[in-house]
Amino acid sequence: MADEQNLDTQNPDELANASAFAGDDLVARVHALEEQLATAQDQSLRMAADLQNVRRRAEQDVEKAHKFALEKFAGDLLPVLDSLERGLELSNPDDEAINGVREGMELTLKLFLDTLKRYQLDVLDPHGAPFNPEHHQAMAMQESTNVEPNSVFKVFQKGFMLNGRLLRPAMVVVSKAPAAASPSIDEQA
Repeated sequence: MADEQNLDTQNPDELANASAFAGDDLVARVHALEEQLATAQDQSLRMAADLQNVRRRAEQDVEKAHKFALEKFAGDLLPVLDSLERGLELSNPDDEAINGVREGMELTLKLFLDTLKRYQLDVLDPHGAPFNPEHHQAMAMQESTNVEPNSVFKVFQKGFMLNGRLLRPAMVVVSKAPAAASPSIDEQA
């Protein structure tokens, strides 16, 4: 009852000020809570985006691991392929004594190349193609009138690509234009 008397005895201006103060306080609190809510929603969106990026990167890493898991193994097999090809190059196809061995090597080489192809290992044999520094390693340059300048003139060693990624560059000789004949000097002049 004392509180009721206290309220009754207060000046109406004081009551208006008190309610305005309480209203201002409530408005300020609502504003602060709205800011906190906006900040929390922003953080939530950012965390969701970060999570999505992490998932995407993880999926890409798994995909690359599947695609290129054979890279080291395939790289170790390439010298075997080179040896088979070199053996065929050096054996005489006209020698009747080694025809069976040569035929077996040819079949083994074909089977080997088919197997590599099945696992997306592609051969780069750029003979006659324009020189591409991304796929070819120039070992030398040679003058030639038969081949356009800056073309692959000879292939020392074939290159290989695994799923579109360079595994080993092709080692090549690149053609260049013949040097112009040096003008003769007229010694009698």
